Amino acid sequence: MLGVQALVVDKKINSRSRPFICNKMFQTAVRRRVATLKQRFAETLPEIRERLTKVKKEQGSKVIGTVTIEQLIGGMRGVTGLLTETSRLDAYKGIKFRGLSLPECQVRLPSAKREPLPEAIFYLLLTGEVPSNEQVEELRNDLIERARGLPEHTKTIINDLPKDMHPMTQLSIGVLSLQTGSHFAKAYSRGIKKNDYWEYAYEDAMDLVARIPEIAARIYRNKYKDGQIAEVDPNLDMGANFSRQLGWEDIDFWELMRLYLTIHCDHEGGNVSAHATHLVGSALSDPFYSYSAGLNGLAGPLHGLANQECLRFLLSCQEKVGENPSEEEVEHFVKEVLESGQVVPGYGHAVLRVTDPRFVCQMDFAKRVMPEDKLCKVVRKMYRVVPRVLKEQGKTKNPYPNVDAHSGALLMHFGMKEFDFYTALFGVSRALGCMASYVWDRALLLPIERPGSVTIENLEEFAQKQ
Repeated sequence: MLGVQALVVDKKINSRSRPFICNKMFQTAVRRRVATLKQRFAETLPEIRERLTKVKKEQGSKVIGTVTIEQLIGGMRGVTGLLTETSRLDAYKGIKFRGLSLPECQVRLPSAKREPLPEAIFYLLLTGEVPSNEQVEELRNDLIERARGLPEHTKTIINDLPKDMHPMTQLSIGVLSLQTGSHFAKAYSRGIKKNDYWEYAYEDAMDLVARIPEIAARIYRNKYKDGQIAEVDPNLDMGANFSRQLGWEDIDFWELMRLYLTIHCDHEGGNVSAHATHLVGSALSDPFYSYSAGLNGLAGPLHGLANQECLRFLLSCQEKVGENPSEEEVEHFVKEVLESGQVVPGYGHAVLRVTDPRFVCQMDFAKRVMPEDKLCKVVRKMYRVVPRVLKEQGKTKNPYPNVDAHSGALLMHFGMKEFDFYTALFGVSRALGCMASYVWDRALLLPIERPGSVTIENLEEFAQKQ
């Protein structure tokens, strides 16, 4: 656990009992030291570059996979074609962040109460190392200083956007407005060595990670509330500060946001938001251009927008069969949905063939923090019913729930009922993984992404020859 003073158990928490309260001498000493995260990155980089160069030189001609016509037409699903250092998704074991499963992250990463701190997972993604409490504290202080530098023109742009504009459109615009301060773009324009790309990319990535929570919170407060937003508290972590700026002083909500930011941060490199960020960045577009593109991909209904559809599905079930339905009633409802030609949202995954570990983490959180919540109980009943029904009807290769099947119910419990904003929360979290990967892309000097393509005629000719 971090901080000199422990969290109180009350739902409300005052300034005298907040976590991460440090004395002034410690804070001053921290600010005088060089950021250890950047130091550790620089120290580990030569070995990683050497390993990559050796693999390319000695094994570069070897075939790592084959592509079928079905995969080519079907969005390259399952095709191995990207290098991503930060995380790996196994179809049967789930996501691992730098080799650590989600349960391992929950145990090993520094926390304020129980759930991992967002700063800790970001440190892990960048270095591959579990940070100490002091390293997380130092990173937190660095991010807070950067957050205070949110440009006035960004605030003005967000405040002037139409209130009926979708939050994801606003978030993409807000991130793009940060581009005027890009260290990478300015350094590239004046001429820098390729080996130094990562240092300027790092500065931009840190600025983006530090500032995107306030951008998202301003959008939320402008669109749904009174437009007022709390100042960043230097004694709190990213999850707690983001929660307060959204308008929540409930420490259980702070814990949920820490969990949410952790489990959504990265999902290897092939998902749309991560891949879009990587693709645009491969042209040496700076992190702000690149992640704005990633957010535009995240906004799609087959990616980040899916959690809203899952929540609507749960609410429609309650509306049809009551707030506390039996498993038999849930099963009847699910079968009616399938017979009508619709799908059950939140079940199935492009890669996973088991229950999503991120779903399990959220279900455990619900059982611990809100065991009597009616909507969360429906989620658990769905979990017991839907996989069985889907298996019986042969509707999907993976009948198990993914992360989206639960997240909306948790947010609803705390009173966040604005469905359209859920994907913006996802966008704040995914910045951690995308920015860590962006820095590594520049550090490893990865080239511009340019796969070849064929026409239908080419496929027909190939099939004839075969």
